Amino acid sequence: MVESIARVRHIRVTPQKARRVVALIKGKQAQEALAILKFAQQSASEPIYKLVASAMANAQVKADRDGEYLDEQDLYVANAYVDEGTTLKRFQPRAQGRAFQIKKRTSHITVVLSTPEAAPAAASDSNKKASK
Repeated sequence: MVESIARVRHIRVTPQKARRVVALIKGKQAQEALAILKFAQQSASEPIYKLVASAMANAQVKADRDGEYLDEQDLYVANAYVDEGTTLKRFQPRAQGRAFQIKKRTSHITVVLSTPEAAPAAASDSNKKASK
């Protein structure tokens, strides 16, 4: 089983908007997730598309290093989540010398790709049934 993680930090997308896009790809095949992100209208879909592509490349490098065969069709999005990053605080001038604070929020986005663990799980299930 190959598992790869890709993470981008301090991306200038609000976490609330990024979570909407991440919810579209959770549990999907990696190739399908790329297709969904390519045609999504939200601005957060572009950095998440690049992140999924990077996670796929990480999985390929990891499999090559370990001497395993990896078919990209087997990869799926095992986990994807968005954490809140640092908030950039800016001021906007207002009437009569006042200043209003503007919060420019950032996100930390993490995508975990994995291959299904079919063979060992099936063997352990059959052992449990045989012992009963």
